[in-house]
Amino acid sequence: MRGDESRRDAIREILAKRPVTTQAELRRRLGERGIRASQATLSRDMAVLGVHRAAGTEGPRYIIDGDGGAIPLDPVRRLVEAIDSSDALVVVRTKASAAATVARALDEAGIDDVLGTLAGDDTVFVAPRRSGGARALARRVRALLGI
Repeated sequence: MRGDESRRDAIREILAKRPVTTQAELRRRLGERGIRASQATLSRDMAVLGVHRAAGTEGPRYIIDGDGGAIPLDPVRRLVEAIDSSDALVVVRTKASAAATVARALDEAGIDDVLGTLAGDDTVFVAPRRSGGARALARRVRALLGI
């Protein structure tokens, strides 16, 4: 069973470092670490770890439950009406009473540039991690939500 744990630890590390979009890519990255796994073994490991596909900043990718994406972004898209930014903050306008849902989805999407969110009733303030990064972050959020 130690081999299973080592392989699963490697899967966790790989998925945490860079987006992985296919099982073939994940198998290749494991192979680069000297870890061989059949497609069936990899599928079982992914099920045990709670790995699933979710929208990421650069398209769909595999994530582990609790590692972002607990609220799928597809249904959240229809709740967003506009995204704007200042030098220091991104402002997401939502339908009435939808801001908390949108903020949680953004928090759980695992966008590295997001320091955090604050939700009102129909507005979400998104704080960028870096000073002066609001405009670039607004573009990323727009692309992520397809707006």
